[in-house]
Amino acid sequence: MNAPREVTRPAPLALYARSRAVPTVLAALACAALLTLWAASRPDAFLDPYRRVPLLSLAPLLASAAIGASLHTYTRDLDDTAVRPWWPRRLAHLLILTALAAAVLALSVPGNAQVFGAAGMVRNTLGAVGVTALGAVLFGARAGWMPTMLYFGAVYLSAASPHLRGATVLTWPMQSGPQRGAWAAALALFVLGAGLYAVRGARPEPRG
Repeated sequence: MNAPREVTRPAPLALYARSRAVPTVLAALACAALLTLWAASRPDAFLDPYRRVPLLSLAPLLASAAIGASLHTYTRDLDDTAVRPWWPRRLAHLLILTALAAAVLALSVPGNAQVFGAAGMVRNTLGAVGVTALGAVLFGARAGWMPTMLYFGAVYLSAASPHLRGATVLTWPMQSGPQRGAWAAALALFVLGAGLYAVRGARPEPRG
């Protein structure tokens, strides 16, 4: 008789990464960074920083949507009844992916970091992930990207209004980079979204 084969079990970290679609998130971040680098390096965008405004909205949207999808869990009941609290792991998961997204997207925008460059990309990534995390808590991880898309779209379409041009707190995704009001708004949204997600987790979704 043949001896039974020993089955090699994947490491817990690998199982966690697969269950949260981390490889897919990393691939999406790489694609977003490469697309942004290609578009931001074009001569027209390099000479006219204002042409980067759509990039500073689109790239964080893609990154936050990918990160938001990884917030979904198939074992919410087990997480809630675990011996060890899950909030540190949820927070670490969100912080690590957000830091990675902010870094790769900031590096993909060459030129002046203060004029629709790296600073604005980091700020918008933080704010977008914060809104997406809030959406995951309220509506579920699979729909968490919708509030972010609606807000960014509304701000982009109305940013040219003279009544909103100076409202850096409301139109923070469209600001060039160093405005304190824009940073305060984005950081507040990120802290609020990350904190609520860490404590409560994504809203359970019907199986199907």
